[in-house]
Amino acid sequence: MPNNKINPPPLRQVSLRRLLALCRKESYQIVRDPSSILIAFVLPIILLFIFGYGINLDTNRVKLGLVQLDPGAEAQNFSTVLMASPFLEIHKLPSRSAMQEQVRMGVVRGMVVINSDFSATVRQGQSHAQDPGQGQVSIQLLTDGSEPNTANFLSSYVQGALQIWQLQRVSDQGLPPPQMIALEPRYWFNPSTISRNYLVPGSISVIMTVIGALLTSLVVAREWERGTMEALLSTSVTRTELLLSKILPYYLLGIIAMLLCVVVATQLLVIPFRGSLWVLFIISSLFLGSGLGLGLFLSTITRNQFVAAQLALTAAFLPATMLSGFVFEIASMPRVIQVVSTLVPARYFVSALQTLFQAGDVWPVLLQNILYLFLSAVFWLGLTAIKTSRRLDGS
Repeated sequence: MPNNKINPPPLRQVSLRRLLALCRKESYQIVRDPSSILIAFVLPIILLFIFGYGINLDTNRVKLGLVQLDPGAEAQNFSTVLMASPFLEIHKLPSRSAMQEQVRMGVVRGMVVINSDFSATVRQGQSHAQDPGQGQVSIQLLTDGSEPNTANFLSSYVQGALQIWQLQRVSDQGLPPPQMIALEPRYWFNPSTISRNYLVPGSISVIMTVIGALLTSLVVAREWERGTMEALLSTSVTRTELLLSKILPYYLLGIIAMLLCVVVATQLLVIPFRGSLWVLFIISSLFLGSGLGLGLFLSTITRNQFVAAQLALTAAFLPATMLSGFVFEIASMPRVIQVVSTLVPARYFVSALQTLFQAGDVWPVLLQNILYLFLSAVFWLGLTAIKTSRRLDGS
């Protein structure tokens, strides 16, 4: 009997010649597209300078209002100590109500009130030194609680000024200073305690998210909109060759952008880098795998550049900014949000970059981040390969 069974077509092997031709074609499109060059090389520099200089979490100079209702010498000495603080910018007004209005308007972040009996109470405390209940001095500090961090900083600065004033009084009276515990703080990994040193490495993850997801989200959709995808599908190009031709040029573009970011961060912004470059290369490559895979996946399923770009911004850029620990501490988030943040690849890239820049090759931290980034890259690239079809109907 005749055999009516239809044999499936043989699997075509990947041709290096076809792959190089497709990569060359994609490279020409990148060079001829001004938006790709702008996003890959100009936007990273702009974002780095914005994050490096425009965003500053350091509170080095806080505006503080001072209402001195006591003209006495003790009150004058305390106000002099306040004005000498390098962390405080003092604004003096003679009226409590006028200063409260300044606080409400946001001109100052808080106010210190020195009551009219301040000097008399201090002198009374000297004459009743044996009675701790006599001569207790109180200074009122009102802060703007709408910004809790600034309010806490302001409280610490005023308390520090108060301690300096007390030590100066003891020294002026010729008395030995009180026995106190000497606290010697030491800051590891970021001795200067400058927020830019951890904001800039975190911002690089946001920039690489834009490079990886936003650019590749336009690649396949652009082919469908221009009608060139039909021409590609009519050739002997395999699915693997098609995917690699879309990934490799943008991977190279992403690595160059990453190198540019590191050079700008270390040379222009003077951010210390204590890790190994080859570790940075591996981690960056894995993160680019996640970003490229996500962008190609969105481009493949939408076939529309505008929709794909909007989805890329929503699915990649916003989570990388909000849920990666780049600005907002993950441990301070609600438990549900912490669980959601584990699905964001930028969380592990931010942790790895901050470790490499500030601490060096801390392998217990880096290996964990490398593992998660590898799994994320495999997931998104694999999902893109599954959804990529050589049929016009997408099946």
